Amino acid sequence: MHDLLALSAILIWAMNSIVSKLSAGLIEPAAISFYRWALAALILTPFLLRPVWRQRRAIRPYLPQVLVLALLGMVLYQCLAYYAAATSSATSMGMIASLMPLLTLLLSSLFLREAPGLGTVCGGLLSLFGLLILIGQGHPMQLFENGVVPGDFLMLLATVAYALYGVLLRKWSLPIPSWQLLYLQTLVAVVLLVPGFVLAPSSPITAANLPLILFAGIAASILSQILWMRGVAHLGPNRATMFMNLFPVFTVIIAVVALGESLHAYHALGGGITLFGVILAQTLNQRVRKRAARS
Repeated sequence: MHDLLALSAILIWAMNSIVSKLSAGLIEPAAISFYRWALAALILTPFLLRPVWRQRRAIRPYLPQVLVLALLGMVLYQCLAYYAAATSSATSMGMIASLMPLLTLLLSSLFLREAPGLGTVCGGLLSLFGLLILIGQGHPMQLFENGVVPGDFLMLLATVAYALYGVLLRKWSLPIPSWQLLYLQTLVAVVLLVPGFVLAPSSPITAANLPLILFAGIAASILSQILWMRGVAHLGPNRATMFMNLFPVFTVIIAVVALGESLHAYHALGGGITLFGVILAQTLNQRVRKRAARS
């Protein structure tokens, strides 16, 4: 049952990758980003405005950190993903996003002063090789001749931004309840997204893009958080994080079935090597932590 909570959250996030792809051409990236978080803020306000207001004095010193977290996790990550969807396939986006746990380990060595272990180094090199195969569409050396697909590069930047978000969230460990912190980030994200929304070409809500906005604003922004938080609470962060490795698998399956995307040999080879590198890094690092704890 507890496994199902974490799996359901990951399935929603995988479906959101498909929503990002479907949004291309139907609504401006800046518009759906703004509508998404504005809707989430509107839903959360009746439940969280009063608790946050009562704690305003305790929260005020941490507003700069909240600003950075909102910028990385809600503005940059999702905006870049929406822009990436214009030229990248949902399959490639999902596989690139699978690097997030590994990038988190690498960034932890910089920001948390955790020396990268052998697992992180080996897994990182293996995942990098797989990523070159994936982005180079089976021919890594062509990257130096033809360049990178813009969408793949943007999705990689988005993944780095969210990995950094997770590291800073852990580094700062803000003394703010989880839901209040989420609500604060949502409010800040809405404010940060206003300039882009105003300056972008007009993109009104239509019958075609409304379901995408509703899914992104409710399921991907709120429901998935409820499921994930409860899953982590019961399973523990280490075990729950391992379920994240199913994210690219779910994304590829949905992309093939719902969008009719073709699964090429370089997807299977590059994505498989990348995912194996991530799992290798996670597994070896967990073993090192367990041995250190015992000693």
